[in-house]
Amino acid sequence: MITLNRLGHSDEPFQLNPDMIVTVESTPDTVITLATTAKVVVAETPEEVAAAVRSYRVGVLSDALARRGGQRQGPPPLRRPAGKLSAVDDEPS
Repeated sequence: MITLNRLGHSDEPFQLNPDMIVTVESTPDTVITLATTAKVVVAETPEEVAAAVRSYRVGVLSDALARRGGQRQGPPPLRRPAGKLSAVDDEPS
């Protein structure tokens, strides 16, 4: 979650899930449109909102990498299932 302030309510910060953000516009106030089509007017500039989202995503990816032991690993090897694959039952009805 990122912390923002509603315009005119700088003493009441709120948390916003950055995955819900569709657009951030400067009209001249910063208007954030969410995936729910709700709009939120915030005190931060679009650049500050973008920086907060980037920081959030860096934190998520950093935590994920740390949980993997800090080592980059390639994708798991493909394994072919033994036997024949069939989407249709071979038994007559």
